[in-house]
Amino acid sequence: MKIGIMGAIGSFTEQAGKEYAPNGEIVPLISAQNVLKHLQDKKIDRAIFPIENSNGGIVIEAVYAMAEFTFSIEKMFEIDIHHMLLVKPGTTAAAIKTVASHDQAIKQCRMYLKRAWPEAELQPYVDTAKAAEDLASGDLPSTTAVIAPRRSAELYGLDILEESIQDLKYNYTTFVVAKALDS
Repeated sequence: MKIGIMGAIGSFTEQAGKEYAPNGEIVPLISAQNVLKHLQDKKIDRAIFPIENSNGGIVIEAVYAMAEFTFSIEKMFEIDIHHMLLVKPGTTAAAIKTVASHDQAIKQCRMYLKRAWPEAELQPYVDTAKAAEDLASGDLPSTTAVIAPRRSAELYGLDILEESIQDLKYNYTTFVVAKALDS
C-alpha cells in the first residue's frame, strides 16, 4: 500500500503513516494539497495529513486542501507530539539567530520561543522534517535552529539542543487517513 504523507521523511506525519500501515510504502509529498492531488490521481492508495493540534489548533493548509478535493475519511487518530530544537553539530545556543519550522510547530512552542529565544527571527517553513533536512544540507545557514521530531535529528545528523520544547506536556495532533471515494 502506498501511503502519501503531508511532510518529509522524519516528520510526525511519517510517524502517523507508519503507525497506520507499518508495512506500507511511505511517499513524502510535503503539502496537504499535493497529498490529496496524488490521491485523486490514484498515484497513492491513502493520504495522511494532520488536521488539528490540541495546542496549535486547526492546520489551516489542510483545511484549504480539503475544500479543493473530494475523498472519503477512512480513519482519524491522534499521536503525542514532542518537538526538539535541532542544530548543526557543534552549533552553540549563542550562535542561533533564526528558528525555522512549520507554522504549526512554531504555534505549539510559542511560549517557549518567547521565553528562550526572544531575539531570534521565527521563520515559517513548509515542513518540520524538511527544515531539518535543509539545515543539514546547508540550504539553511548554521545560525538556524529548527523545531522538528527526534527522528529528524537521527536521520539528518543534527544535534538536539533542547528536548520536548512544546508548551504543553500533553500535545496531541489528530491525523486523517483519506482514501479515494471509489476505493
